[in-house]
Amino acid sequence: MSLLPIVRTRQALNDLGAGMATGPFRALRHADFRRFLTGQAISLVGTWMQIIAQGWLVLELTGSAFAVGLTTTMSTIPILVFTLYGGVVADRVDKRRFIMLLQSVMMIEAAVLAGLTLAGLITVEWVWGLALLFGLATAFEVPARQAMVVELVPPEDLVSAAAINSTVYNLGRVVGPAIAGVVVAIAGAGAAFAVNSLSYVAVLIGLYRIRQPFAAAMNRLRPSVFTGIRFIRSRPVLGALTLQMVVLSVFAASFIPILPVFARDVLGAGASGYGALTSAVGVGAAIGAIGMGAIDRRISRARGAVLASTVLGVAVILFALSREMTLALLLLGVAGSAMAAQGIATATSLQLAAPAELRGRVMAVYSFVVLGLTPIGAFQAGWIAEHAGAPWAIAINGATCLIATAILRRRLWNGGTT
Repeated sequence: MSLLPIVRTRQALNDLGAGMATGPFRALRHADFRRFLTGQAISLVGTWMQIIAQGWLVLELTGSAFAVGLTTTMSTIPILVFTLYGGVVADRVDKRRFIMLLQSVMMIEAAVLAGLTLAGLITVEWVWGLALLFGLATAFEVPARQAMVVELVPPEDLVSAAAINSTVYNLGRVVGPAIAGVVVAIAGAGAAFAVNSLSYVAVLIGLYRIRQPFAAAMNRLRPSVFTGIRFIRSRPVLGALTLQMVVLSVFAASFIPILPVFARDVLGAGASGYGALTSAVGVGAAIGAIGMGAIDRRISRARGAVLASTVLGVAVILFALSREMTLALLLLGVAGSAMAAQGIATATSLQLAAPAELRGRVMAVYSFVVLGLTPIGAFQAGWIAEHAGAPWAIAINGATCLIATAILRRRLWNGGTT
């Protein structure tokens, strides 16, 4: 019997192992990271189901584009107010246990939302109130989670971990809306909220199984919510990257909260069409994240952020001009890829530059920019969409992204190797 098939199989397995050790998925070598990731992957599907169902529910309850944008605003106001303080807390507690507590609060919030909706008692005021509670938990959970990832992998695998995290997040954005569109159409928004509540069990199990002990950071600096800001401002490239993320959060990404309006009024699509548009963003973002993990050592993160921001601005403007579903899906995929690349470039630059005792506060600034400034973007995009239409709102914000990128390009392109 020929041994050639066995030899080829062994070589293929060796090549696969080498790829896992050096390729974009190298962070999966670490057991704690795999446990963390598995729970997150399941929970994120439920989270995206709730996001889709909640946006569609508010649109059905009110018929208002402004109300849809205001729902996003309500969920992120606490992030705007408390995220920087959340970074201070993250630097001084057992991050794993703290995240488990906050994930439990989110699970309860989803269960209450499901119960009210299934019982026919839901109102837009209840949706907004529960969105505030979710935002409050998020304000403390995200900085702790961003800082904890660094404790699960060595520094040389951090970009890989960030890329995989982003890929999983965006695959959740693909799978969650696709499931949500079917569930909402068949069983209503309440069923989608119930599934999300159950999905938090997976992330709690994953966090419980992490074996790495908490290593207390030695805080020699006076704890302050502004320490992370001062650290970033002291480094020009990090400051420019953060400013670029401000532009993405407030302007370029503001098309996301008004996607239900664009789907219904411009493309003539229902809940399933809205889910498909959101999924397209997720597919593109997953591809962009994997790409960033693969080219990490070939281009500086600062230059990669400039290129990604340019592509994002162009894609958003072209999406605003689209009137056909296939073209809209393609352009949203490109926009999602660019958003993921820019986010990973910025986040990993901050994570690698920050000393351990400041990492929670530095990543709180990132969380504040990415999540806390979203209310401003959702509010202004919703207002423009209400008065001039969703296409104008999206196009104006895409153009603003291109202008800001042109202004920041010199500082980032020639600013170093970050």
